[in-house]
Amino acid sequence: MIYAALFAVLPFASFAAELIKKPSAHDVETTANRLEAAISKAGATLFARVDHAAGAASIDAELRPTVMLMFGNPKIGTPAMQDNQTSGLDLPLRVVIFQDESGSTHLAYRQPADFAAAHGLDAGAEYIARMTGALDKLTNAATSQ
Repeated sequence: MIYAALFAVLPFASFAAELIKKPSAHDVETTANRLEAAISKAGATLFARVDHAAGAASIDAELRPTVMLMFGNPKIGTPAMQDNQTSGLDLPLRVVIFQDESGSTHLAYRQPADFAAAHGLDAGAEYIARMTGALDKLTNAATSQ
């Protein structure tokens, strides 16, 4: 019984290690706009921009500013899906930008090498390295002064 409980918790324990979190010098809206501009400049496609706070407001609930951008480049993502189509659960890439309790803005995303393991992909594959580099470059552009 103890082992069952331990194994049930292990996937959640590893989940925290999968997130990259960066502080932003800007508010949520500005950070999201800067990320969107960086995505466009890099030649990637923005597939969705989701305003979670607006969704909460639609049911008369409060949520601090929270925006998710879903984006990608089929030249990079398609090889991952060719290796295992379940990677479509994590592709296109997603970044969430949010305001914390103290009013500071952050963004967070999953490290591609971590979600690669969940789909049996080679963490050393070129497309994983390209996704990792793109996420780092784009999010740095969005959060920097």
